[in-house]
Amino acid sequence: MNLRDFTKTDYRGLYLSKIAHPTFGKKYIARFQIAKKRYMKVLGFTVADKLNDIKAFNLMQKYKDSIIKQNSAKVEVKPTRKKVDTKLNNTDKKYYEENILMKSLLKDYKKVDPSVLEKGIQKIYDYEEMKQYQIELIKLQKYLEKSNKKMIILFEGRDASGKGGAIRRMTRYMNSRHYRIVALGKPTDTQKHQWFFQKYIEHFPTGGEMVLFDRSWYNRAMVEPVFGFCTPEQHEIFMEDVVNFEHDLVRQDIILIKLYFSVSKDEQLVRFEARQNDPLKQWKLSEVDLQAQDLWEEFSEKKYEMLRRTNSKSAPWHIVRSDDKHKARVEAVKIILNSVDYANRNYSINFEADDKVNISVSKELARMRKKKDY
Repeated sequence: MNLRDFTKTDYRGLYLSKIAHPTFGKKYIARFQIAKKRYMKVLGFTVADKLNDIKAFNLMQKYKDSIIKQNSAKVEVKPTRKKVDTKLNNTDKKYYEENILMKSLLKDYKKVDPSVLEKGIQKIYDYEEMKQYQIELIKLQKYLEKSNKKMIILFEGRDASGKGGAIRRMTRYMNSRHYRIVALGKPTDTQKHQWFFQKYIEHFPTGGEMVLFDRSWYNRAMVEPVFGFCTPEQHEIFMEDVVNFEHDLVRQDIILIKLYFSVSKDEQLVRFEARQNDPLKQWKLSEVDLQAQDLWEEFSEKKYEMLRRTNSKSAPWHIVRSDDKHKARVEAVKIILNSVDYANRNYSINFEADDKVNISVSKELARMRKKKDY
């Protein structure tokens, strides 16, 4: 066995062959020294034994432990007055092994800002939790295709409430041929003289399709009246018509889900400042964003009126507290998954609502009557 045919891995003493066997894949070997004696062992193959660096490292550690145990058994132990604390030795050994493993995973971690590293590690845990719900979303999408059902999901909330990020996580692994994201801009001159709902109807789903509206017709309930983009009469007509409009959609066998992402004033400010200071996020900052904090009370009044008047049995609102982005995304996905009885649901994962994040409309309105922080 020539060591020149192997490359070093990130783990000390662990090597991987440069050339792969056509059937078994690349070969892992362990090479190390204990008590001035050198040991070498074939640990297995990448394909045949389904090994990767971490699994091979664990096998190497077991092999080293067995050698240490054998050597210690051969040594004649002389009685001493001081009793050896074997528990402490085992603890030290455990921490030593954990330290080696963590360093191998984190690489040159000392060059990274600890806060950045902490956020990065948390994202891994968040990613793993979200992944199980993303798998369920794919099952839901297959159900819609097979049953020829239509689904509309409305994402509403103040600026920087996390709507766009939630949409990206939900659709990350979904079949792009069977869903669309709709984010309408400023209405054209033609649209200004149409029936208000007409420009949205043009984007409605066909059978087996899901459409996600990043802001919807509820612009007329909050944004437009606050900034004067519609008259008080137009706003009132919308508020009177929208419940019946949505009731008709549900009667036409459209699955309608309304999500409101509720961000606090302090957290919104933090996110605006991040947009202002981070070159990767500066494109998100708009003139409307800059006025959102000053107009907080006005938006709160319109939000209260919207939730009170447009929450109905056929098309209820689901309030999602979004100061914690990950928790908000998970709860939003749960709401969507719980709206349909699709096949092959994985009941081992948690579908129960977190009542600290997924809030009822009545509870949100009661809170707003006391103080306007949401």
